[in-house]
Amino acid sequence: MKLMRTLLTATALVAVMGGSVYAKQLVFCSEASPAHFDPGPTAGGNDFDASSRTIYDRLVEFEHGGTAVTPGLAEKWEVSADGLEYTFHLRPGVKFHTTSYFTPTRDLNADDVIFSFERQWKSDNPWYQYLEGLSWDYFQGMDMPKFLKSIEKVDDLTVKMTLTEPNAPMIANLGMDFSSIVSKEYADQLAASGNLADFANKPIGTGPFVFVDYQTDAVIRYQAFADYWRGKVAIDDLIFAITTDPAVRAQKLKAGECDIMSYPAPADIEGLKADANLNVMEQEGLNIGYMAYNTTIAPMDNVNVRKALSTAINKKAIVDAVYQGAGQVAKNLIPPTMWSYDDAIVDTAYDPEAAKKMLADAGVSGLTLDLWAMPVSRPYNPNAQRVAEMIQADWAAVGVTANIVTYEWTEYRERGKQKDRPGAFQIGWTGDNGDPDNFFATLFSCSAIGVSNYSSWCNQDFETAIQDAKKVSDQAERTKLYTRAQEIFKAEEPAMTIAHSKVFMPMNKRVQGYTMDPLGIHRFDNVDVTE
Repeated sequence: MKLMRTLLTATALVAVMGGSVYAKQLVFCSEASPAHFDPGPTAGGNDFDASSRTIYDRLVEFEHGGTAVTPGLAEKWEVSADGLEYTFHLRPGVKFHTTSYFTPTRDLNADDVIFSFERQWKSDNPWYQYLEGLSWDYFQGMDMPKFLKSIEKVDDLTVKMTLTEPNAPMIANLGMDFSSIVSKEYADQLAASGNLADFANKPIGTGPFVFVDYQTDAVIRYQAFADYWRGKVAIDDLIFAITTDPAVRAQKLKAGECDIMSYPAPADIEGLKADANLNVMEQEGLNIGYMAYNTTIAPMDNVNVRKALSTAINKKAIVDAVYQGAGQVAKNLIPPTMWSYDDAIVDTAYDPEAAKKMLADAGVSGLTLDLWAMPVSRPYNPNAQRVAEMIQADWAAVGVTANIVTYEWTEYRERGKQKDRPGAFQIGWTGDNGDPDNFFATLFSCSAIGVSNYSSWCNQDFETAIQDAKKVSDQAERTKLYTRAQEIFKAEEPAMTIAHSKVFMPMNKRVQGYTMDPLGIHRFDNVDVTE
């Protein structure tokens, strides 16, 4: 315990050049353990916080607090008139991290960029299956194999990416976590030694923080990268104190054991706001909480059964009880703050008697199914267990028996994406890049089945609309196509949309410069602390 208290102290006294100065230390109470530290095959926000937004960089980046794309490892780029060729000019002099387990001999170059994508793309690449059970969920879910024709090295600092057809969201996609650029030299070193798994457990990047160590399910430690290409960040030491219970995270924040916490429970927000030592930021989230029906398993392969199950659920009661003023009932997959949102959509009305009749008309009686409840708190679903209990009661009222199922977070998601997973699966999404495609295609395209399409739903009319929307750059034309997609989604009910929510970030007032991100990213490269 003494070691832990020392580790989580807000500042550490160190000796430098014979004198004493305070090393600036920030402690972030995070909500879950990462699966590992390779952002390519992971899909959770906690995974990205711990890896891609601390250790790595991308060709392009999103501005702090917004969705505009800015230069990253590529200082500039050109797109051909036909929208098929993207030429990226890499920033010279970008250093990789030096650690006890790797010392780079060269700066970032085109080989690293090509390797970062080909390992996710080409099944004959030796890194394509370097971890047991590995899958490249985002790369597949974003349809990158369909759109990529080639990635070529023009010279050491120039890379040309050629597409099979125009893709309007492509630049934004390259700012996402799965597009993080990794070190080919480090990969080659590990391949030579046979220790490929170290790539995910002992990461090397070009980002603002260097990985130090990880005490499983407890603490992750980082140090500022002195040779970071943007310049050393203000924080010297960054610590993730993994704390799964939101109430305990709030207690630690109030006690000064952490400086920032993720995802407070709605019931704790007013108390956090009342604490004179704390600052609670808030903004509307670019998110959706929903429940995916497995549309391939009877009787939920029948749209009328799916609609009956949704009609039986009192969404307003759920939002009032669970979100406590921090959420709104969702009728569409995308949130109202996103362009192309169709407010003309009419939501499914709560009507238990109508639900009973719909089930009877479908020939369904005595239905029993699994109802999956997330084990973690997220803004889009602060308490999935409570939501499940309320849905369980609503379904019982119409003669449907629900067995509530849950697992540890990483296992929960892995089980959930299995095509033969039974029942209704609670999950949610926070947008990665500000484009509607990131909701529609990532979550419900045919190619995302077995990856992030937890409904295993493939509808050709919906698919045509979202794929056509990628091919045009005019936002008005894309909006028409996404309006059509929303109409089909509501008519087919592959999932019940539950809520969009506000996002809150409580922190000690000594934290300066932190910016809330609409993409749900927790970034600390612009943060400072004062005493």
